[in-house]
Amino acid sequence: MIGSIFLTGCMNNPEPEEKMYDVLENVVAKEKDFEKQQEPLVNLEKKEKELYDKIIDLGMKDFDEIKKLSDEASAIVEQRKNHMEKEQESIQASKKEFESLSPIIEEIENTKLNDKAKHLYKIMMDRYKIHDALYKDYSKALQLDKELYAMFKKEDLTLEQLEEQISKINEMYEKILASNKEFNEKTKEYNEAKLDFYKEAGLEINTEE
Repeated sequence: MIGSIFLTGCMNNPEPEEKMYDVLENVVAKEKDFEKQQEPLVNLEKKEKELYDKIIDLGMKDFDEIKKLSDEASAIVEQRKNHMEKEQESIQASKKEFESLSPIIEEIENTKLNDKAKHLYKIMMDRYKIHDALYKDYSKALQLDKELYAMFKKEDLTLEQLEEQISKINEMYEKILASNKEFNEKTKEYNEAKLDFYKEAGLEINTEE
């Protein structure tokens, strides 16, 4: 989560760093939708896991129940997909806004401040790159999940087929967990660099978590 910051004081004839401030805070606003997706995504993942555990516990004893639970789980995968799409849209809107900083940074004459601005820019662009990879892998994982629940509805499903699919899913979610950790670390690094830039620019700010 990117913390919001409020600039105090007069903003007449803004300097490049003040223009940067405006863009950076617009970026925060663009990611509000991203933040809203986090809790429902986690809740849906928990619900789906519960259904998956029930299916595994039944072990083909009650095929009609397995089909019913598989359909429920598959519907949850679709809901997760919708939330992930909204998250990606929010991040893309944030990126578009953030990229408008490039010409503003060139206007900063103070060498130290210019370096800090460029450092900030690089961190955030790296963060967007990580999220792109995360989004692609999560989309692949959702597809694999859908395939798994379709497999559960086949009476001739073999243990070998099941194990192979679960192995693919586990591998993908390991990648997602690693990328998610990296993304959170990059977000923290960005927030620290942003505050450092504001401090160096002499901008009077009040922070809000």
